[in-house]
This record gives sequence, structure tokens and C-alpha cells, in this order.
Amino acid sequence: MKSASRVKLVPTILLVIGALYSLAPIIWLVFASTKGAGELFTTFSGFPSFNGGFSENVSALNSYGGGRFWKWTLNSLIYAGGGAFLTVLVSAACGYAMAKYKFTGQKVILGSLLAGVLVPGITLSIPQYLLLSSTGLVGTYWSVILPSVISPYSIYLCQVYAAASIPDEMLEAGRVDGASEFRMLWSIGLPVMMPGLVTVFLLQFIGIWNNFLLPYIMLANDDRFPLTVGLYSLLNRGASQPALYTLVITGALISIIPIFALFLFLQRYWKLDLVAGGVKG
Repeated sequence: MKSASRVKLVPTILLVIGALYSLAPIIWLVFASTKGAGELFTTFSGFPSFNGGFSENVSALNSYGGGRFWKWTLNSLIYAGGGAFLTVLVSAACGYAMAKYKFTGQKVILGSLLAGVLVPGITLSIPQYLLLSSTGLVGTYWSVILPSVISPYSIYLCQVYAAASIPDEMLEAGRVDGASEFRMLWSIGLPVMMPGLVTVFLLQFIGIWNNFLLPYIMLANDDRFPLTVGLYSLLNRGASQPALYTLVITGALISIIPIFALFLFLQRYWKLDLVAGGVKG
């Protein structure tokens, strides 16, 4: 019994070590944000400061550039929220169609999607810039939102989820009742696919929120920067003004809060038994 308990204890210890390793950067970020500019490089980084540094950093960040940090935050919400929402609409329609209809070239399209999943998004930034530059959209909000709307991984995920979660009997019953194909997608497909769509929205939101290279290439006006590019520009200015480092650290900590809030809000929509009992045998 003792040997069996020890065997079970080893995975637990490894998981705890892995969790601490993953949380270490966030813990450091929390501690560092409590320190003023004079304490950041002169005190031990493993302990927080209780000299009011955090409130001073938040106040300085709030007043920097006339509230530019909050403008960057709003931009990130627009890019991530708008891009994720449009991605969900496109991916849901495409995934549903590929899962529930048979048409010529279906296997070719599915193979192209799988190939697109394997292509790193960073390799597409320059071609996307050239394409949007030819249409005059570079420097606008659409230059960041549009490239994220078509996501091969999101379409493939919706296709897999639709194929597994939407019974053909429900669609046949809808057709017997005279429902149009669009009505079945809206009234039958989307509600059943909701857990999968929430997953797509969350993954896409986080991906766009953390994206740096695409907005860095597309945008030149700092009033349209997202948080990633804005904090990067602030960090570069910190080379000549060390006091700005504390603002970057505090801004990075605050930028995590929307991700946590979104995850906590959306997790209630992950229900495995959403269609339990929906089809009677």
C-alpha cells in the first residue's frame, strides 16, 4: 500500500511543480508591479513592496499620454472581440456546411484546411500586409481584424464539432417541418454547437489579444495600437526613461485581467450534455 501511495504521489508532485513553474512569471509580475521606479532594480524581485508603489504605478499609467494606455486597451478589445466574433460566424457556417452537406470538392477543401492549420500564422503577415496595402486598408482597424476572420483551425474545429454533436435526425425533422436551411443552421445548428463556438471564440480572442507582429506591421499610428504594440513602444522609450519600466510591468499585469474575466464568464457555456435527450431512440 505504501509503495502504491508513493507512486500516486509522484504525478501530484510533478503537477504542482509544473503549476508553480507556469505561475512564476505572473507572481513576479504581481510583485514587480508593487514597486516604484527606485525599488524595481534595487530590491529583491521575489518579494512585494508595501510602500504604495502599485497605486503610484496605476496613477502614472492612467495619466500617461492623456490616458493612452486605456486607448490601447479599447483597441485590443475591438480587435480581439470583433475578430473573434466574426471568426465564430464564418467558422460556424463553414464547419456546419462541411459536416452536414455533401458537395463536389469537399475532400479537397478539408485537406486544404488541414494544410492551413499547419502553416504558422507569422509566415502570412507579410503577404497579408501586401494584400491589404493594395486595397488601402493598411493603418485601419480592418487591417488587424480581417486577417484573423478566416481561421483554418477554427473552421476545422467547428466541422468536427458539428459532425459529432448535430444528429442528422434533427435536421431531417426540421426539413419535414418546412424549415429553410438557414433556419436550421440558426435554430438547430448554432445552439447545439454553442460549446464548440465558445471554445473558438475564446481561443481566437486570446490569439488576437496576444498578437504582436500583425498589428506591429499594419499600424503606424499609436492611437490605433493594441496593448501588445503599445506596451512594446513604451518599453523602448524606457531605455532612456527607466521610470517607464514600472508602467510597462503594471500595464502588462492589467492586460491579463480581461483574459481571466472572459474565461470565467464563458466557462459556464461549456456543457457536455447540451443535447442530452434531444433525440429519442
